Amino acid sequence: MKKLYLLSSLIVCFVMLYAADPVDLVQYVNTLQGTNSHFGLTRGNTYPTTALPFGMHTWTPQTGVNGDGWKYQFFKDSIRGFQQAHQCSSWTNDYCVFSLMPVTGSLALNQIDRAAKFSHDNEVAKPNYYRVKLDNQITTEISPTERGAHLRFSFPEKQKSYVVLDGYTGLSQVKIHPKENRITGYVHNGRGLTDNFKSYFIIQFDHPIREFGVWENRNQQHWDGEDKLEGRGASGWVRFEDGAKVQAKVASSYISPKQAELNMERELGKDQSLEDTKQAAWEIWNQHLNRILVEGGTEEEKATFYSCYFRASLFSRKFYELDENGQPYYFSPYDGQVHNGYLYTDTGFWDTFRGQFPLNALLHPTMHGRYVAGLLDAYDQCGWLPSWSFPGEAGSMIGNHAISLLADAWAKGLQTFDPQKALNAYYHEATNKGPWGPANGRDGWKEYYTLGYVPYPKYREATAKTLEYAYDDFCGYQLAKMTGNDFYTDVFSRQMYNYRNVFDASVGFMRGRDEKGIWKQNFNAFEWGGPYTEGNAWHYLWSVFHDPQGLIDLLGGNQNFIAKMDSVFSVPNTVLVGTYGRKIHEMTEMEMAEMGQYAHGNQPIQHMIYLYNYAGAPWKAQKWSRAVMDKLYTSTENGYPGDEDQGQTSSWYVLSALGFYSVCPGTDEYVMGSPIFEKATITMEDGKQFVIEARNNNKDHVYIQSAELNGKTYTRNYIRYQDLVSGGKLTLEMVDQPNKTRGTQREDLPFSLSQGGN
Repeated sequence: MKKLYLLSSLIVCFVMLYAADPVDLVQYVNTLQGTNSHFGLTRGNTYPTTALPFGMHTWTPQTGVNGDGWKYQFFKDSIRGFQQAHQCSSWTNDYCVFSLMPVTGSLALNQIDRAAKFSHDNEVAKPNYYRVKLDNQITTEISPTERGAHLRFSFPEKQKSYVVLDGYTGLSQVKIHPKENRITGYVHNGRGLTDNFKSYFIIQFDHPIREFGVWENRNQQHWDGEDKLEGRGASGWVRFEDGAKVQAKVASSYISPKQAELNMERELGKDQSLEDTKQAAWEIWNQHLNRILVEGGTEEEKATFYSCYFRASLFSRKFYELDENGQPYYFSPYDGQVHNGYLYTDTGFWDTFRGQFPLNALLHPTMHGRYVAGLLDAYDQCGWLPSWSFPGEAGSMIGNHAISLLADAWAKGLQTFDPQKALNAYYHEATNKGPWGPANGRDGWKEYYTLGYVPYPKYREATAKTLEYAYDDFCGYQLAKMTGNDFYTDVFSRQMYNYRNVFDASVGFMRGRDEKGIWKQNFNAFEWGGPYTEGNAWHYLWSVFHDPQGLIDLLGGNQNFIAKMDSVFSVPNTVLVGTYGRKIHEMTEMEMAEMGQYAHGNQPIQHMIYLYNYAGAPWKAQKWSRAVMDKLYTSTENGYPGDEDQGQTSSWYVLSALGFYSVCPGTDEYVMGSPIFEKATITMEDGKQFVIEARNNNKDHVYIQSAELNGKTYTRNYIRYQDLVSGGKLTLEMVDQPNKTRGTQREDLPFSLSQGGN
């Protein structure tokens, strides 16, 4: 009996150990998702990113010419380099880029001559591993670390084996060390960089360098046998024995060449082969992806989910490095100095405050706490809160949404910063105009305070700005209220209802008006631009994140509000180009979606579906959220309905596929929709698990018949942050017909300012 008991115990232990092993979720990720994009039509505007979660550097094949924002386009048939990259939007280009390109036959240096044809049939694109066999039979492989990468170039047998380094578009330096089989140097390229902003790199080869030279990529001059060059477009090349299989370890630092050496040793020093780096990266990604384990659904739905989750896990990027003692420090892109602590960058808050940061707050609270604390460091270093950091402050788009991140973090218990300092910084932001763009400070701030709105046409996109300023002022009010700051509570409470001042009841939309209060003439709700940002009146009516009940009141009550929302999907997908004078890609994407005026490819309307919950029709949020996920997202190169935008459009999918979305960051609520999967297990940072079980869930059973939270009946149309991170279970009974009585009582409604909250 003892032997039998021992055997049984061993079997149980083995089963438990086996069950604890993470499921291989990396297999579902396609990093080519969204790459079939161009200037006139975006299916994501992504590139096949090879990187670790939130890594400082990423790597990608390059199909576009140097400086082209469309660095990789699926329909292109040749590759001209493999880049160190940081780009978060095709529209902003990139910074601190250099590329390596294997060349065989005769030595071809410039980016046109060295380009090699390839087929997607010979391409593997995963987070931890990129591989392509070019038509010239050279195979390139890449596996990432946080601040570097491991590459391997396999040349055809008995053929010449060159690797060309391209210094890209700006100032660069190249030093070839043939005895050490390495290249060192730096690159300085990108927009708005401080003069001393450099990415110092080391490239360590595992094969002897037989020949070498330097060249200049602007005038195509080259100096064979020379080992160093500095200037605009300074580049280099090396040759190995014929038919070589060459590994290259690459690491970079923004701080110093010495730190680049340290990054190399710490991240790649123990890896003897690319397989070591590949396996380590797989383990990191698989552990990361297993933080959300979904079950049920189709294989394509899993592929879409994990591809989106991958993309949502790239931003914002770590911009700090670890010194000899393992302590964080960073080169600041704001003041050009080195500081102790953590810094993250490469994101545009106009996009990402909506869903990407609320997802990070849920899954990565430690990182997010460091992030929001770093916002005030950035304020100290450049005098302004960031709005679009790439990597320093660019001031792009509209709104002052750093306050959204700060208020949202505080509401969720991530209280890692001084709230008085945050409010002072926001007050400065809201009462001044900075030098770097419309979102650096506040465009039209004087009129916003004196008139109660930003006048049009005196200021471009004035109605959109008014709406977003009102939300931001709510966030300032919310942070002040939560921290007992009566002065700022009073200051920001005066403006947070300013959205009312741009609502014209005669047409039922938000509308532009001039300094005298006169509405813009010849109003047409289908007309883009003018007082709106990349959208029209149908899109901006809903930009009252903090007070949907107030918007319901303006529209005449629940029935009128619901009818208006229904109309978004039923009116024609008509486009009038307005002040743009031509079709921009967002217009084309809305037309292609064939969902009326619902333009999910751009951020302003992405929360709108969830507003049905505020008007007593939660089943319509369930219906439409599932419809959008099913129709507009895939795991393919055509995977997105518009710009992916630094993880935001992916985060919308990840949150929505779990069954909820962050309508109003600055509160602790996630508003409910309809989950895709039969079961999802979210493992929190501290190991606690929140399980969402959707019984009988499928493509037809999209409606919630009933719900239980931790075994108790749950009728609310939202779930709180603390309910999620504390662990527990949400059980949903899914049916094919809407339950029109569940979630319709006053206490079931999510937060609205006009109702005083819940």
